[in-house]
Amino acid sequence: MSQESIRKKVDQILSESPIGTMATVKNDKPHSRYMLYFHRELILYTATDKETDKVEEIELNPWTHILIGYEGEGFGDEYVEYQGKVSIESSLELKKELWNEDMKKYFSGPEDSSYTLLKVEPTAIRVMNKKGESPKELHL
Repeated sequence: MSQESIRKKVDQILSESPIGTMATVKNDKPHSRYMLYFHRELILYTATDKETDKVEEIELNPWTHILIGYEGEGFGDEYVEYQGKVSIESSLELKKELWNEDMKKYFSGPEDSSYTLLKVEPTAIRVMNKKGESPKELHL
């Protein structure tokens, strides 16, 4: 599979499956949770409250592992595996761009001081598990 084909597959999975897990480290142990992701090219963004455990965990250790795209059919489902470094994104312009009405359950609006974005810059990306094939790495 060519790098162009892998890149297209990654883009497709990210566009079709915005929910995935995010693993961080809490008390020297893995800690995972489901998150809703937005992407701009290969950079992932996810909204959170700045007072959550994950923000504190990321401040102590900014590395993450993310799985996105499981289709629910079982063996053979494709998904994307991300390894990356997380930072806090505070751009009001980007927060407005990524805002959606579902976030009103948690925040009053894009200007809410608790609303923050986590930015995930990938260090490794692989397309996994297509019908038992070996992983396909996207060269960054």
